[in-house]
Amino acid sequence: MLALGKLLELTLADHEPAAKIQLTQEGVRLRWLTEGALEVTPPAAVDTGLDLLLSAGIHGNETAPIELLDLLLHEIARGELKPRARLLFLFGNPEAMRRGERYVEQDINRLFNGRHEQSSGREALRAGELERLAANFFAQPGRRRLHYDLHTAIRGSKIEQFALYPWAEGRRHSALELARLHAAGIKAVLLQNKPSITFSAYTYAALGAEAFTLELGKARPFGQNQAVNLDRLANHLRALIAGSEPPVEPADVQHLQLFAVAREVIKHSDAFQLHLPQDIENFTELPQGYLLAEDIAGTRWVVEEEGARVIFPNPRVQNGLRAAILIVPADAAQLA
Repeated sequence: MLALGKLLELTLADHEPAAKIQLTQEGVRLRWLTEGALEVTPPAAVDTGLDLLLSAGIHGNETAPIELLDLLLHEIARGELKPRARLLFLFGNPEAMRRGERYVEQDINRLFNGRHEQSSGREALRAGELERLAANFFAQPGRRRLHYDLHTAIRGSKIEQFALYPWAEGRRHSALELARLHAAGIKAVLLQNKPSITFSAYTYAALGAEAFTLELGKARPFGQNQAVNLDRLANHLRALIAGSEPPVEPADVQHLQLFAVAREVIKHSDAFQLHLPQDIENFTELPQGYLLAEDIAGTRWVVEEEGARVIFPNPRVQNGLRAAILIVPADAAQLA
């Protein structure tokens, strides 16, 4: 196997390879760009015109998707998986991965779309580097751009594998891309309706890619992900990489559960209280009239929406950041 296929091993060891470029027997080029970043380029004669960015490890303790990307890279480096698309593999937060922690100083996934310029420290610098790597990768005109940012969640979920679809002015969410997610095993999608500061929101809004944050189960340490079944996603990614994706129809989106953001609960002060059980699962439905949270100056969040559910409740976020999202069912009428 080509040494550059061991990107995860190199990253965890904080080791820079001596050889920055290697070729498979079929002429696929592997190029090490920087820590945790590997570009894969197929021979021009077989290139399908897809630029596919696969990122994981934005949160260092979310190991199942990191292991999935490692598996795919090994298959490419051994010549078992033959790419016909340009690929960029990114491990987002190498130091947090080495420590087995979500982040070191601050959450990288709250530092994109310019936020890193307002901050300092290790994660702010890395967020800027990830933006530059993605922008350089997606710089070639006339090619299809797709980004999957792979995560696992802090808590359990009533819908284990789901996606967040960013928003940008002047763009509509694609039914065809959602149908592809269904084929990959995704069960639900949250259609966002305002700008965001996550990695996938950056590549969607700033770089024109189709981009998704994929939540793929509960976060566990390396080697303990037997309960996370990513077989359908792995096969979907192999098909995209090899140019052998079976046909999908936009109508397949009807098999997905679609949700829209009703409100975000923002933590304003240290007095913030989130009135939910600590072990509550994502997509738990809340009754109308439920007092969800309180903060300073009498600020209260009361559930008013019918069929509302909560995702990503986390009262320990920094002040000024989102502590929960209230979502409601959506329909496919707004899709392109």
